[in-house]
Amino acid sequence: MSFDPRYPQPQAPDPRARATRNRAIAIGLSAAVVAGLVAFGSYLLLENSEANEKSTDASAAQDGKHPGGHGDSHGDASGGAIEGLKSWDAAKLGRNHVAGSVDYPMKPPVGGDHNQSWMNCDGDVYEKALPDVNAVHSLEHGAVWVTYNGKAAEADVAELAARVEKTPFTLMSPYAGQEGAIMLSAWGKQVAVDSADDKRVDQFFAQYVQGAQTPEPGAPCTGGLATVPQ
Repeated sequence: MSFDPRYPQPQAPDPRARATRNRAIAIGLSAAVVAGLVAFGSYLLLENSEANEKSTDASAAQDGKHPGGHGDSHGDASGGAIEGLKSWDAAKLGRNHVAGSVDYPMKPPVGGDHNQSWMNCDGDVYEKALPDVNAVHSLEHGAVWVTYNGKAAEADVAELAARVEKTPFTLMSPYAGQEGAIMLSAWGKQVAVDSADDKRVDQFFAQYVQGAQTPEPGAPCTGGLATVPQ
């Protein structure tokens, strides 16, 4: 078969041009895939961010119902200065374990050397007076100790007992030698209140139940003494 030289003859496809086109197509497809993945990833991040914000808002709302995150709330008074609060320098309160009694400078005591055994303080209400040396060890673990004498109204005692029973890291007992009818004590902190409905009860629980004053954060309020030693 002969070819007319006046007409251009068909050329075989250039393999290099084909390879170039294939690379261009591959690059274009890859870019599209990457763009899609980036867009999808951004969508997931946005969804997660919105979900976290909703979760945080829900938690904040719940915390508002239970100031301090512990036990039962009788209002929303949690922060701010507590009127009549007495404080002691925690660095000057001894923390040694002793076998005998200790002459504490305040009643009830708010810290100092103490017995190696603590009173259970997982919402425990005791009908008898507690040994100071055991109760102080509970304060070292972050407990709030509610005490009352014969001047306290029976209704207030009952209301406070019900609250303590619902609040981990608290304990309650009578204390004949104290000055106020009702007193709240934590490590290095103490206040006398007028009644169970006194707003300072809310404030004290919110700030000092496992509060920043706790010398041994994370220590338990169970596994100690469940009954008053004889």
